[in-house]
Amino acid sequence: MINVAIGSLGTIGLRVAKKLDEGIDGLTLSAVSASSIDSAQQRVAHFRTPPNAVALHALAEHADIVVECAPAAVFRDIAEPVILAGKQFIPLSVGALLSHWDLVDKAKSTGAQILVPSGALLGLDAVRAASEGKIHSATMVTRKPPAGLAGAPHLINNNIDIDNLTEPKLVFEGTAREGARGFPANVNVAAALSLAGPGPDNTQLQIWADPTITRNTHTIKIDADSASFEMKMLSIPTSEKPATGRIVALSVIASLRARVAPLVIGA
Repeated sequence: MINVAIGSLGTIGLRVAKKLDEGIDGLTLSAVSASSIDSAQQRVAHFRTPPNAVALHALAEHADIVVECAPAAVFRDIAEPVILAGKQFIPLSVGALLSHWDLVDKAKSTGAQILVPSGALLGLDAVRAASEGKIHSATMVTRKPPAGLAGAPHLINNNIDIDNLTEPKLVFEGTAREGARGFPANVNVAAALSLAGPGPDNTQLQIWADPTITRNTHTIKIDADSASFEMKMLSIPTSEKPATGRIVALSVIASLRARVAPLVIGA
């Protein structure tokens, strides 16, 4: 039985926790954390088997795999103890990983594994395969309803107003690394794409605030020496958090299931 801990019980973390509590053969929910231990206890009190509620930094002590679903500001509090303990770490704040790259180097020495789920993206297997050869260009265009981008640091720092839009507005154009800094809660998908492909400084990103759509839309174009392909994902936002697609929690569950499944398809 593999013990799983979850860092933060927001939109994604709570859904993953509930699924584990319902039962996945070979996995057990051993610990959770939230903004406070009391808050974490309250959120899982109704579970069939309530897990331990602990501080973020203590999750690694209770699990073989730790899933991070927290704000980017506390990313390292969860990640570093897991890496130092040589365990498996599944981050959702993939953009934050770019700012804490020393953890990847530490994982090499401790035997830890950082497992990035597909999240709201598709085709990462194909991108990763293409990167074994030569990728000439990788671009991503993200379109979200304005509510899904509200409060992003890039918008605030550059006085970009997306209220009362009547037509799509380009709010960012640059590299995936720059996008991850400016939109830490919105474009973890771009960071994941860049890590599967040519890297965060060689992956180009556009972000649009689009009042004409109701789904978070990501379009990827890859030109490589092995293949050229284009992919488009229209992700249904969660009712609780417009910036997050419903499929993100499901991708985490699929990643966890792959750790114990006798047959694994793709990544």
